[in-house]
Amino acid sequence: MIRFEPVKMRSLLSSACAVLFALLLTACASQPATMTDPEQDPWESYNRKMHAFNMGLDQAIFRPVAKSYDFIMPDAPQRGVRNFFRNLAYPVTFLNLLLQGRFEDSLTATGRFLVNSTVGLLGFFDVASKEDIPYYDEDFGQTMAVWGWKDSRYLVMPFFGPFTPRDVLGRGFYGFFYPPSYYAREHNNYVPIVVDLITLRASLLTFDDDIESAHDPYALIRDAYLQRREFLIYDGDPPVPDYDAMLEDY
Repeated sequence: MIRFEPVKMRSLLSSACAVLFALLLTACASQPATMTDPEQDPWESYNRKMHAFNMGLDQAIFRPVAKSYDFIMPDAPQRGVRNFFRNLAYPVTFLNLLLQGRFEDSLTATGRFLVNSTVGLLGFFDVASKEDIPYYDEDFGQTMAVWGWKDSRYLVMPFFGPFTPRDVLGRGFYGFFYPPSYYAREHNNYVPIVVDLITLRASLLTFDDDIESAHDPYALIRDAYLQRREFLIYDGDPPVPDYDAMLEDY
């Protein structure tokens, strides 16, 4: 095990903080104040600055690491690792299905977890999908939306990216029920979390070209995130916009 002296550790942390602070200053200086969606994104000026900061951090650290992982790891093992971590999210999904009153779906999710954990070798192979067992992706943000908090403003968090206040609050509960987060907290071992994040970032590499070529990458990411959250909250059947009411405004 590598051990760092306290003085050296403080020096490394100070250097890291200086780099991050410089990136943040650059982001704040380069992004103009704009308002493209006052209703869903009233904090757009701040969000754009934080978006630029996160993108700078991604280009400097996360993307190169993800590309290296993608280059070294063949596609099939990559899918297996992603399946493994997705299978580990079962406790979060199960609890939220119960909280939403979807008891039959919670039993289906349990069956899916058992099949993939046994026949699928701890979830590395998604046998359940081949058997047409539905996959549910539920979290505490969705549960709060089901309970009534349906509209929540867009918020970009440093390091973590797109969220809403509702989803930030929901994410706070996530770590207590997601096994890798629990393991990291209880055993002070963050290796599973780091591997999870690297594999997740690698799975998103295919979207990089679309984002970079977009006229407004920030708006693209924002709209995609909000649309996906709405899709998940309404289980793939979001309400149709009231176009008649929209026309009355003109």
